[in-house]
Amino acid sequence: MKKKEKGPMDQPQKFLIHAFVLITALWLMYGWVFGLLHAPNNDMYPRIDSGDLLLYYRLDTDMKAQDIAVLKKNNTVYVGRVVAVGGDTVDITDNNRLVINGHSVYENNIFYETPRFEGFVDYPITLEPDTCFVLVDQRRNGEDSRYYGPVKKSEILGTVITIMRRTNL
Repeated sequence: MKKKEKGPMDQPQKFLIHAFVLITALWLMYGWVFGLLHAPNNDMYPRIDSGDLLLYYRLDTDMKAQDIAVLKKNNTVYVGRVVAVGGDTVDITDNNRLVINGHSVYENNIFYETPRFEGFVDYPITLEPDTCFVLVDQRRNGEDSRYYGPVKKSEILGTVITIMRRTNL
């Protein structure tokens, strides 16, 4: 038997096939499974700085308390911490305390009080199924569910799984 001789095009063809497979896999992973986003502002400081690169998982839309969600509301992308999910009752008291289902919430990773934003959401609010209430870590002036209301499951782009620090290295 005679061995097949390799032609001059075998190596470029293999390279192009491998490149095509790699590009397709990356497109599928970052187009459908994962997403990348630069943190749009300092609303989640000190955990997330403005400009940090966030890797989020698009297929996880089953939110639970303390998840950091990437969401799109009113054509603007936001990043915030989920504090309540469908069926929970959220209240913000006159003395700036977050209350979920009648219990004051102590958040050891939040360093600011949680004031109401008057004129946007009527408290207490009971969340519909497939919605969640999102707050930013900078509670004094960040835009979150106190401003735009509960977030629908369809508005959630994914859950942050890692933060790549771009600043303050």
